[in-house]
Amino acid sequence: VCGGMLVALGPDAGRIGLISMILLVVTSADPRTPAQAIGPALLLFAGGLLSTTFALAGWPWQRYRPERNAIANLCRELALSARENEKSTQAPPVTQALSDVENLLHGSYRARGVAMDAFRILAELVERIRLELLTLDGLRERIHDHDLRSTLVRLRGYAGRTLDCVATALDTATTPLTATASLEGFDAAMGALDRFDTSIDNPDRIALNVAHNHARALAGQLRAAVRNADFAGSLGELRMAAHEIRLPRQLQPRNPMATVRSNLRLSSVAARHAIRCGVCLALAVAGARHADIAHGYWIPMTTAIVLKPDFAGTLSIGILRVIGTLLGLALATALVHFAFGSDWQRVALLALLCFGFRQLTTMHYGIGVMLLTGLIVVLLSFEGQSPAGTMTARAIGTSFGSGLALLAYLLWPTWERGRVRESLADLLDAYRRYFLSVVDDDPHARVQARRAGRSARTNAQASMDRLRGEPSRDPRLTTLAESVFANANRFVRAAMALDAALQSAVVRKPGDEAHAFALDADHALARIAQALRESSMPQAGANLRREQVALAAELTHSASTTEEHMLADAWIDTSDRIADSIDTLAHLLTRDADAGTR
Repeated sequence: VCGGMLVALGPDAGRIGLISMILLVVTSADPRTPAQAIGPALLLFAGGLLSTTFALAGWPWQRYRPERNAIANLCRELALSARENEKSTQAPPVTQALSDVENLLHGSYRARGVAMDAFRILAELVERIRLELLTLDGLRERIHDHDLRSTLVRLRGYAGRTLDCVATALDTATTPLTATASLEGFDAAMGALDRFDTSIDNPDRIALNVAHNHARALAGQLRAAVRNADFAGSLGELRMAAHEIRLPRQLQPRNPMATVRSNLRLSSVAARHAIRCGVCLALAVAGARHADIAHGYWIPMTTAIVLKPDFAGTLSIGILRVIGTLLGLALATALVHFAFGSDWQRVALLALLCFGFRQLTTMHYGIGVMLLTGLIVVLLSFEGQSPAGTMTARAIGTSFGSGLALLAYLLWPTWERGRVRESLADLLDAYRRYFLSVVDDDPHARVQARRAGRSARTNAQASMDRLRGEPSRDPRLTTLAESVFANANRFVRAAMALDAALQSAVVRKPGDEAHAFALDADHALARIAQALRESSMPQAGANLRREQVALAAELTHSASTTEEHMLADAWIDTSDRIADSIDTLAHLLTRDADAGTR
């Protein structure tokens, strides 16, 4: 049960739980005294240490380099187009590059975690930045006032410099500190834009109002791109961990104990999976020992491997495991009997099968199982165990274990493609309730909202994992789910930063303007959650970016003491991040609704 519960902490912890269950099942099949067990235990430890060494040996190769380089090149191309005076008749820039990056970041076997979320957010931000740059360029062509046109060109130029800084930071895996000067230049150009008033012609004044809105949105997106570039890649994950460890323990989003506690309820996917694991493994061990089956530990071990938190994953893996096992047993037995008689020949075969298993498992699980089964047959042959006897025991164990895991899901044969939108909408609702509890300074509601948010995040993550494992998945839905999940986490991280700031502030209650912004953000997120459930376009509401700019101006003007300035800075930063994350979520759902009507 404890091993199954670890899926609440993510895929890596889930694999640790699975390995623990397998080791418990295998070692308990051959109980020994402590003196007898020390040798096998040291061998297991040495094997794990060797695997860890091989894994760390690949660190200099930088596992996220393809993603970093792809987005860096995308930023550079967009920066180049921002500095050029394009004609409105030209095709929109970086269209193909955006498509290539989307294909790179979304898929069944892509990595997950903080770094990949940052990459996906960056890709969405670049697309929105592109739209704002195209809009400003279109306005520039319609404006007659020379100074105003020059200001818009300056804005595009500073945006291009900022994108170049982000690209350099991604290429070198460093913090984009050089973007600060570019953003300051952009803010200065924004100040020049604000100084234009009724002194220009009426048609230009209309274009000026439109330019104001798009320039403010572009400013928020550029700042968000700089922030997320800091967390992109392996070093970015370390910087994120170092940032989170400075937060109060209850605010750390990946606090394992808090996450497990929040999932100790039957409504949690992790809790239901843990109960299924406990019951099925107990039945498998008891049945194998009662029937006195040779190598009976294959049955509970296969059950643990095949049993997943969803029906689709269990079904596909169960079938592929049975077929792959039978083919691997037949292939390896024939090779050991007829082609690889000497020890050195079998060592060479072992190395070949091991290499093929590591290379091909992520491409096709059935092929991976076939090679792993052959590898086990060769290993056991060194101990003098007959391949024929091994073949029979493993075939029986795999068939019974897979059948038991599939039987556990006969009472709940649901497909995740119809549930993932609801899970993500529940996540957004949980996050917005947490944000309101922070703004209202309600400690009891805040604790409850944190727990609900962690549980909702676990359920949403598990739902996405199940969606990826379904045989006939919808790539468009998978891409939408991953993007919504990443931007929802942007929202909650901003809310948590405000929570941490308010806990140490002297004056914690927000002013009327801040409270009004919080309510409008809550309403906007509620509309997005509803649109997500209905697969529709979000309803229009308040202009959060305009309200955020007004809020920032009011807070800056009204702050007089050092404490008030610190609180104002926290609110300005949080409102900026929240406005951009909500705008991005609305953009994602609008684009998805448009694609669904075509």
